[in-house]
Amino acid sequence: MMNPIGYTNNNGYSQTSAVLKNPSESTLKAPGRKSSPAECETCKNRKYQDGSDENVSYKAPTRISPGNAASAVRAHEQEHVSNAYAKASKNNGKVLSASVAIHTAICPECGRSYVSGGTTSTQIKYYNEDNPYQKDLKSADALKYAGMNVNIAC
Repeated sequence: MMNPIGYTNNNGYSQTSAVLKNPSESTLKAPGRKSSPAECETCKNRKYQDGSDENVSYKAPTRISPGNAASAVRAHEQEHVSNAYAKASKNNGKVLSASVAIHTAICPECGRSYVSGGTTSTQIKYYNEDNPYQKDLKSADALKYAGMNVNIAC
């Protein structure tokens, strides 16, 4: 039997008959939650914005559907990695490491797990050609590596 608010199915989840704000999501409402993922106003209105000073996407708050958020955040963080490689190559540097972390959280309204953002960490080593120690290192390396690759084909 269905009442105006909803009903509880055999699994203990209640299913409501309200207007669906996220139509492709589940209509099952978990115990202790205000709404189901399909009716969740918080998930419907969630926006993503980049807080860095780089020229990348999502500088303005942008709504991304919950199903596309993971791939959109990964693509965005890849922009930061690409920028690090471009910056290193432009300034005589080398990217030593680049790592991306994708963060998740639980929606307080419907209990759904969602991608809440990402973080990119890069480490770039810059070579200072004017530094006398760097010049000595280069000349020592030149002596060390001279003749290491010999073509003996006659």
